[in-house]
Amino acid sequence: MPWRQAAVFVLLVIPAISSAQKMYTWVDEQGVAHFTDIKPGVREHKRVELRTPSLIPMRENITRGKRVSTINQQVNRSLEAGNGGGRTLSDKQEARERERKNARCKEYREKLDRIQKQLRAGYSNDQGNRLRRQRREVSQKLSRECLLG
Repeated sequence: MPWRQAAVFVLLVIPAISSAQKMYTWVDEQGVAHFTDIKPGVREHKRVELRTPSLIPMRENITRGKRVSTINQQVNRSLEAGNGGGRTLSDKQEARERERKNARCKEYREKLDRIQKQLRAGYSNDQGNRLRRQRREVSQKLSRECLLG
């Protein structure tokens, strides 16, 4: 409920502030800062320069977002269809693909374990750089193909 009150406050105050030509600020005896478009008279105050608000055309963002969503859906459909010209994979084909993927992922994990063991065992600078590069490449493949995909 408080966030609704804050939203209403912002919606009412922001247009009033942005439409004002001159703004003034001062701090009262209790240390509270005040802002107004009316010159505060004898109080010590400062004039506030307001910049014009920047406007973001939301229509373009919404249109682009819908276009990206549509493209994502098309890509997902084409990936699901595989190379079968729009046909979905049969259950046997899906099971074979899952087995291949699981085998590949297992291979990546085993290779990472071997590289880690070699790094822990000690190495020269050149060998260590090569092992770290291999570890980075295998980790990226594992992430892309097994964890994210």
